[in-house]
Amino acid sequence: MDDHGLAATLAEEAGALLLAMRDEGGAAGDRKSNELLLGRLAAERPLDGVLSEESKDTPARLDHQRVWIVDPLDGTREYGEPPREDWAVHVALAVDGEPVAGAVALPAAGLVLHTGAPAALAPAVSGPIRLAVSRTRPPSCAGQLVGKLGATLVPMGSAGAKAMAVLRGQVDVYAHAGGQYEWDSCAPVAVAKAAGLHVSRLDGSPLRYNQPDPYLPDLLICRPELASAVLDAVS
Repeated sequence: MDDHGLAATLAEEAGALLLAMRDEGGAAGDRKSNELLLGRLAAERPLDGVLSEESKDTPARLDHQRVWIVDPLDGTREYGEPPREDWAVHVALAVDGEPVAGAVALPAAGLVLHTGAPAALAPAVSGPIRLAVSRTRPPSCAGQLVGKLGATLVPMGSAGAKAMAVLRGQVDVYAHAGGQYEWDSCAPVAVAKAAGLHVSRLDGSPLRYNQPDPYLPDLLICRPELASAVLDAVS
């Protein structure tokens, strides 16, 4: 199985596990999903490094060119509120800091979007730019985008769900500022980039992964035709 297929398979397996145990809550889901992903990666890619939200980080991963970056349950709050669908599983592979393979499972929606068979970008729609934002903590840049571009806000849960909402045509832009980690964005960025979306930091610089400090505070995922306008608005 190649890396694209492995990412998709593992995201799907973890998603099925999470659906089956959803009534046990997010803490149990995080733990069990992490155990599944780490066990499968140890068996399938024993020579690669791993960075997971749910495991203690060590400098050992920095010695690897190939590092799997996973979020076993992205959107714990939404997972704990059935029947919400805006939670996800992220599985990605970074090679020399670049996200080259990845999958985002949206288990409650029955979807696994991945780099092995990139999804077709949904057609553009008329009307104001739709901006995906956190349900509870809209980023500081949201006000700039509303003010300068006339964007409308679409609240939703996990980072993966917001990123995939751009690909699915539910929103046009996902811009985040104020703090994330590599596991929050690596898989969504891999999938979005493979499908032809614009991906970058908010200053337009590339997103780099498997860094000594996994804190990655901001990102932009948007329709390619909107990238220049959005970057200008948040500069």
